[in-house]
This record gives sequence, structure tokens and C-alpha cells, in this order.
Amino acid sequence: MVHTMKEEITSAITTVSKDLGLPPADFVVDYPTDKNAEADYFSNVALVLAKQVGQAPHEVAQQLREALAGKINQVTTIEVAGPGFLNFTLDREYFTATLESVLIARDNWGCNESEKGELVIVEYTSPNLFKPLHVGNLVGNIIGESFTRIYELSGATVVRANYPSDIGLPVAKAVWGLKHTGNDPDKIEELGLAYRVGNEAYEAGGPEKDEIIATNQALYGGTDSELSQLRQAGIVTSNAQINAICEKLGTHFDTEIFESEAAPVGSEIVKENIGTLFVESEGAVVYEGTRSGLHTRVFLNSKGLPTYEAKDIGHYKLKHEQNPDWTQSIIVTGSEQSEYFKVVFAAIKELFIDAKGKRLEHIPTGFLTLSTGKMSSRKGNVLTGESIILEMEEAAKEKMTEQNNELATKVAVAALKYQILRHGIGSNIVFDKEKALSFEGDSGPYLQYTYARIQSVLVKAKAVGVQSDLSHAPKQSYPVEKMVEQFPSVIDSALTDRAPQAIVTYLTELASEFNSFYAQEKIADTSDEFAPYKAAVTTAVGLTLKQGLWALGIEAPERM
Repeated sequence: MVHTMKEEITSAITTVSKDLGLPPADFVVDYPTDKNAEADYFSNVALVLAKQVGQAPHEVAQQLREALAGKINQVTTIEVAGPGFLNFTLDREYFTATLESVLIARDNWGCNESEKGELVIVEYTSPNLFKPLHVGNLVGNIIGESFTRIYELSGATVVRANYPSDIGLPVAKAVWGLKHTGNDPDKIEELGLAYRVGNEAYEAGGPEKDEIIATNQALYGGTDSELSQLRQAGIVTSNAQINAICEKLGTHFDTEIFESEAAPVGSEIVKENIGTLFVESEGAVVYEGTRSGLHTRVFLNSKGLPTYEAKDIGHYKLKHEQNPDWTQSIIVTGSEQSEYFKVVFAAIKELFIDAKGKRLEHIPTGFLTLSTGKMSSRKGNVLTGESIILEMEEAAKEKMTEQNNELATKVAVAALKYQILRHGIGSNIVFDKEKALSFEGDSGPYLQYTYARIQSVLVKAKAVGVQSDLSHAPKQSYPVEKMVEQFPSVIDSALTDRAPQAIVTYLTELASEFNSFYAQEKIADTSDEFAPYKAAVTTAVGLTLKQGLWALGIEAPERM
């Protein structure tokens, strides 16, 4: 089913190319990068085909132009431009009809059905409990949340999954620290201090390191009630802290499986498959990934304890039991784990018949560094996810004229998410606090401010009797109208290309175009015959900004 003009043009080119006896081609239909271009779409199809058929691009383009004439509804002209591009211009009514679609769809604007029928499990955040939220988990949360929303806009049913680490050596360090400091496991600050004490003791080596290793084994085996009670108390405290941060970021989870739940399941599966899929090596149990061009990894260590690999096997089984009809399973975490997941996914597909033919995917996240050194923090000069959020909130309050804590948090989160999502997936992020909080272009607060300005303009227009109305349109479309029309294609490509940054770029350009429109046109003016149409354009831009910000996990305040 054709959903966008881009798809309609693509389909028409494919059809006439076949009719002309031209070979199949991997061509592009897209929007001109030159904002002053008169054309609304272009295609490079003639340049691609020219190489295959041995003809001049202009000659191929002319053939296609003649064959396409009158074949695409609402395309008024097709021209050959430059070295052989095809330029398509749409009629005025098309953009008015698009605005009408926006005003009717409202919160459904930009939605499509490309993923209809898909049940997608997106696993993200997955923090290590007993430790401050790592900045990598923060980045993963922001990217993962955006992907869940883009999938939902594309018609999928999404399961948001969290996989907290509540067992293993880091936990043992914290529990050992709690026992030796007497710190209160119900207080997050004392829990964090206990972890640092345990980590320092482990790194120093000596008998303390041996004690921590023994603590780890006791926690896995549940053989020491005092240690187990400290661990359980710490889990409750840590999880409450993580949930508070996630709530601030606008994230909720539909399912949460703890590492301690996955560990015994994974261990048992690995043990059952020793001699077939897994082999014993130097006291450990390994998966020989070299058989399929990968590398070998340990699944049970020499002490018989499950590694992260075995836990991920168990976690897969538990996720599948919860959602047996899943079609895609996506894990969002650091790019340094890309090779790790290749091996784990290979093992899963050999172990579980139901995994074959389904999508198992790792979406990588890059490292976040600061442009001006470490942020100061009341928690200490340490770069953590929590310290970044707190620092951004405090900086947002300083920039705002009104002291509104709730709005300051929304602005801080918008600033943070925009700066992270503007980068390509997997690329490293240089975070600039000052730039992130700017209210002038290329920032989350700028988009929020533009949306709030739109709401203010519409209130003023309504107060003087100007209502949105598309029945009387100016002869020429406004450039901002043409930008609104692009939104569904942007959502589609953001998912297909795994590129939330495409939404960030689009919204920034849309806000800039609207602000230029607003500077030149009067909207709340009853003497202007096109004021109702301009109000409708403004409403459509507002709806598009709000929907696009939602896809990024950013709130759109009505007032700022």
C-alpha cells in the first residue's frame, strides 16, 4: 500500500522503467537539499541506469520523463536537471490536502503500518544495581526509548524490557563493603560508598579480594543469610533510585527480568548442551564460535559460575516465555559489545529453534564524553548518568526567568536527549552543556520553545477571531508547508536506517523554517484574507513538532 508521495513516485519510476525494458536499479527518490529549489522531489534513477545501459544520463532521463508524464497524480511537472536528475513538482492542492490530513490525524500524524503485526522486544537501560547509573546506561536509555516510540509510530506492538544486573562480582563488592562499613543498605548514598570501598579492596588484591570472591560465590549459592539479606536490601534501594531516574527521563518498562533470575536458567541450558554445542576447556565451559567465523567465549567459568554469556542465554529463554509471539528482539547497549552479541546470538540460534528466522539485533551506542572536562556534582566529581541529569537541571534553572522545577526538568531532559540523539547510532558523543541548553537553534530547548511559541500564537489568533481554515489558500505554498509534508517519510527512514538523528535534523530545520515564516507573516490579523490558512499551517507545524519530539522522548511544554 502506498503511504507517501515518495513511495508513489518510486513505484511509478519502477513501473515505467520495466515498461521501457530498462534493468532493475537501486535508485533514490528524495527531497532536494537546496531549500531554494523549486522542485519538491528529485530522483537519481537516470544516473544509475545510464551506467548499466551504456547511455548518457540525460538521454535516459528524457525517456523516463516522457514515460512518466501524467502517470503520477498531483505531480504537475517533471524536469530533467543537472547531470541527469529528474525533478518533480507537486500541485498546490497536494500540500493543502496534506495539512488537512495533519489536522484530522493530530496525534496519529506521521504514523504508518510498516511494522503492523510485529511484536518487538526492545531491551535497554539494563543498569548494574549497587552502583551509580553509568553514563552508558543513560545513553542506552535515551536511544532505546526513542526506538520504542518510532516502532510504535510504525504500527508495531512494543515490549519495553529492562535487564538489571543484581548478581555477580560488582554486587559482591558492594555487599562486602556493606558488611565491613556497617553502612545502611536502605540509603543510596551509603550503598554507593560501600561499593567504592569494596571495589578499592578488590583492586588492591590480598585477602580482601579473596573474601569478595568468596562473597560472590555465597551470593550465587544463597549459602549465607546475612549476605543475602544485605543484597536484597541493596536491590530494593538501587532499583528505586533507577526507577526514579527513568521516570524523570519519561521511561517505563513493561517487563523486568533480573540477572539473578536468568543465571540459573542459563547455567542449566549450558550444562545440558556440553558435548554438543558447548565444550569443556581448562576447567571452563566454552562456545567455539570459530566454527562459524566468530570467536570462542566462556559461558561457565572455572568455578562453575555463569558468565554474562550464559546469563544472556537464560535471559533469552525467559523473554521468549513471556512473549512467545515476538518477531524482533533488539538489545540497545554499548558498541564495545558488538562482537560479544554476534557470538551470543549465534549460540541462541543453535539452541532455540524458534529463534531461527526472527530478528535478533544489537543496536550499538557510543561513548559520551564532555566538551569541557568533568561536570561538577554534589555527588562528587564523577561522570555518572545521575550527575549529568542533576547538573543539567541546575543549569536549566539558572537559564530560566521563572523558577519552575517541573519545567526545568523537562528542559534539562530535552537538552540531554537532543544532544545524544543528534549523533549517528554507535558514534561517540561529545556533550556540550552550554550548547545543549541554548534556546537558539540546534538544541532540544529551542524545539520546545518553538512549540510553546506556536501555542501562544494560536491563542492570540483565536482571541481576535482568527480560526484555522484551509478553504482559502494563497496561490503559492509556503516553504514550511512543504516541510510538514516530509514528516511521515522521516519517521519511516528513521526506523529503516536506524537513525533517530534524522528526526532531530528534520525537527530543527522545521522549527527554523517556521520561525522564518512567523517573522514574515501575520497570523493573528483579521484584515489578512489568508490569516485563517496561516493559522492552519501554524497548527500543523505545532502538531508535527509535538509528534516528532514525542518520538525522541521529549516533552513539548505548552508554555515556556
